[in-house]
Amino acid sequence: MRRIRVYAAHVGLLAVLGLVAALLVTGAPRIADGYADAGLRADVDRLPHQVRDVSILVEAVPDRSGVAAVGQASLDGYVAQLPQPLPGLVDRRWYAAGLPEEQLAATGDVPPMDGGAVKNIGLRAQTGVPEAAELTAGRWPRTEVGQPAELAVSVAVAEMLSLRPGVRLRFTGAEGVARAQIVGVFTARDADDPVWDDLRLALDPIAPLEDGDPYLAEAVTDWAGVDLVSIATGVPTGYSWRYRLDEDRLDTSMLPEVTAAVAESRRTEWVPESRVQTSLDTALARFADELRAVRSLLAVVQAGLIASLLGLILLAARLAVSRRREEFTLLRARGAALATIGVRTLAEAAPVQPVAVLVGALIGSRVPGRGDGMPWAVLLLAVLTTAVVPVLAMLAHRRVAATAGRADVIRQRPSARRLTVEASVLVLAGLGVLLLRRRGLDAAGGVDVYLASVPVLVAGAAALVALRLLPWPLRLAGRWAARARGAVLFLGVARAGRGAPVALGPLAVLIVAVSTGVFGGVVTTSVAAARDRAATLTVPADAVLTGYAFSPDAADTLTGVPGVRAVARMWVESNRRLLSESGAQATLLGQARVLVVDAPAFADVVARSGVDVDVPAALRAAVRDGTPVPAVVSAQVAADIDGEAVADVQGRLYGFRVAGVVDSFPGVGLGVERFVVLPWQALPEYEYTPIVPNRYLIAGADIDQGRLLAVADDAQRRRQSDVLGVEVARPQLPAALETWRAYRQGLERTGANEVLTLAFAAGAVGGTALAVLAVGFAVIADAAGRGRMLSRLRTLGLSAVHGRRLLIYELVPLVVVAAVTGTVVGALLPRLLGPALGLSAFAPGVPLRQQLDPLVVGGVSALVVLGLVAGLVAETLVNRRKRLGEVLRLGEEN
Repeated sequence: MRRIRVYAAHVGLLAVLGLVAALLVTGAPRIADGYADAGLRADVDRLPHQVRDVSILVEAVPDRSGVAAVGQASLDGYVAQLPQPLPGLVDRRWYAAGLPEEQLAATGDVPPMDGGAVKNIGLRAQTGVPEAAELTAGRWPRTEVGQPAELAVSVAVAEMLSLRPGVRLRFTGAEGVARAQIVGVFTARDADDPVWDDLRLALDPIAPLEDGDPYLAEAVTDWAGVDLVSIATGVPTGYSWRYRLDEDRLDTSMLPEVTAAVAESRRTEWVPESRVQTSLDTALARFADELRAVRSLLAVVQAGLIASLLGLILLAARLAVSRRREEFTLLRARGAALATIGVRTLAEAAPVQPVAVLVGALIGSRVPGRGDGMPWAVLLLAVLTTAVVPVLAMLAHRRVAATAGRADVIRQRPSARRLTVEASVLVLAGLGVLLLRRRGLDAAGGVDVYLASVPVLVAGAAALVALRLLPWPLRLAGRWAARARGAVLFLGVARAGRGAPVALGPLAVLIVAVSTGVFGGVVTTSVAAARDRAATLTVPADAVLTGYAFSPDAADTLTGVPGVRAVARMWVESNRRLLSESGAQATLLGQARVLVVDAPAFADVVARSGVDVDVPAALRAAVRDGTPVPAVVSAQVAADIDGEAVADVQGRLYGFRVAGVVDSFPGVGLGVERFVVLPWQALPEYEYTPIVPNRYLIAGADIDQGRLLAVADDAQRRRQSDVLGVEVARPQLPAALETWRAYRQGLERTGANEVLTLAFAAGAVGGTALAVLAVGFAVIADAAGRGRMLSRLRTLGLSAVHGRRLLIYELVPLVVVAAVTGTVVGALLPRLLGPALGLSAFAPGVPLRQQLDPLVVGGVSALVVLGLVAGLVAETLVNRRKRLGEVLRLGEEN
């Protein structure tokens, strides 16, 4: 205990490093798992019910025995039969029986049920509906034998079709007519409640848009009502058992089991002629791929930080041994065995180092997140921090010497053993890069430690190369400094060239730390740039307004909304025909997504929005001249046509010629491989059948979104009313507004993005902190020798300012070489490792190009300055403690 108090600084430094390392290996995985679990639950919560819910669907022929209510008894029974672990994850469940609206035509004796457009009204009985709704008139259906089927409709359906309690209806099917009566009108307590997912037409009926389109709606009935109408009309009844998995019970550790269980449930025949509707297994597999990639990246960053920490632990241990060199030499000279030195230092470390590691592990186990117990690495850390000083002390004093020897003498030629070790590091780094590019960094069954350490090996190999190359320019600089005025520059360059403080340990730690931070910065910049591009391809302006069909004069009214500076009309639709010509001999060339855009207005909106979009000159300059218009097409479309073709736009055929071939075009969307872009202003204009826009690009700031959507819906309503010849209360598809900023922020909230952010933040912050510590170690390691030199130089008139300048000259080679080498390694790692990192999972639909942000370069430059400042601070603290005059007088080194 007395020796622990005497060497408290060395013991405490090792303890702090061990604590931080234990905190990193226990806390980082917990935080990452917590973020991953939150991302999984958020992704599942955003999925549509057809994807996230497990639904058993049955379509049966008409059954005259009245069995709609029978299936309700199996609702809980099927849960127990689901593959594990699904039964424990099921939260809410619904059973329903219904008749599809497309097979039922409703008529009545009151307008508008007595004529006009066809009224297709579906019927559905479902558990949970009465509890999720509130009656505004009448009561819930209770159909009796021999009486009409009783129905309840929502307020929206009642208003659109002028229905109220007491109104009688007739439902016509393929084989007959059924009588029904409205007995209640209801409103949903919460329209977003999942109970309404299969009843959207009951809450939001659809009015006709074009001549010949029907009304689409749905009514709620009871089990007897479904049976009565099905028997009378001959329309088969559909049955469904829908089970919702509680996302709050999911975590990423369950992904393989849940994915396999959902896939197995899809293969199971629960009822004769049944099928299971769900794509949850596909969504979970996609999330697992993204999580696997981000965990691999986190493993790379964590490996870099842990390697830097282990390097600092070795430097601290070597510093402690060097400070006690005279003590150990004296012990060996008096006959002490190596085991005696080992036991002596082990007794000093055992009461402190394991406790420090345990404290770090306990702190890490208390951080928010999810953990799987105490990692095995904690035990290794405890053993390492406890045994590193005894092992180094015994290795350094294998031979008995009468004196401590000089510490400032270095070998001109490395030993064969060292050359072998350095060559092995280079071979392991090269082999690791080759394996990583071939196999990838698959974290499915646990991250391969060797492959995850490849970036560390590459950085270490770069440090070895830098250490071998550095003496040559330093010798040249020394010759130049010898001819300069003053001795400070020459002494600083000479000490740096002689290997103090530029030694392999500090240099390697610095390069690994800097490369880890730069690697995180490069990947962050590359992913951000790819997401910016994805946002621009989807929303190529400040905002995009989407609807079903807008009136031709909508642009004028939209421009009048506060905040809107310019608009550009667009029409886009998928699966449009491409023909060889417009005549009767036309050959079908396939289908494609067709985008019709007012190119000059598009270019104006893009310029006002400030997004990075280049509108081809062929589209902007196109005019209406009676010839095929110039078009921009994808490579697949260009390969199918011979220069010219015809595209189907809203039922009319427009000829075009290929004026450009591109991989993507703003406004078409992501991942579209077949598309054609036509210039609106050059297409023939037809008076009675003009092209009707369904989108508008908008440039503006501080747009009144509520006002804009109201104006857009009014334009759609007017268009729909003009087509039908009657006043329409609301549009078929309400307008939606998507801003560039909102879409871009949405990309940040998807999947395991929080884990990605954590990995790169940890790399940047941790790399910077560890790099500064490495500089401090480089200064402290040679503090005794520098103290003697400064004491002698003080007798020759060296000032304190010149002393600090001398330290800067010594540190500049170390810091600059490490910063440059680390930056080069960190910038090359994403390109060197290639697809093994799986970065494309974070920006789907767009190519990922590695980019080095100027801010990263600026950060490295700032790190150089910070490292020099840290060295000066460490030197000042050491000099104040040692008092340089006593160093020369007493030869003090401890």
